[in-house]
Amino acid sequence: MAKKGQILKSYTKEFKEEILNKHFNDKISFGVLSKEYGIPKGTIKAWVFKLRNGKSVLVSTVDSHRGRPKKESGEIDYKERYEILKKYQAFLKAQREKK
Repeated sequence: MAKKGQILKSYTKEFKEEILNKHFNDKISFGVLSKEYGIPKGTIKAWVFKLRNGKSVLVSTVDSHRGRPKKESGEIDYKERYEILKKYQAFLKAQREKK
């Protein structure tokens, strides 16, 4: 998990391909590749794990998770939710006053 203020590095498709080819074709270990290229051993392990599980490693996913999720067409926006809650509170208050 990223720490507050940590800057995440992104690597090019060609760079990842080069490292993965060396690992699979030349049978170079994670530790040696880590020292040679100056990237964490865990990063290389994660790429290999994703690749073995059929996920694409060569596509960057860093920017796709930033910000608020996109609103779907049927979803109610916050102003509408606020108005609904105000009406519901007024309804509940009227119900309590009847008793």
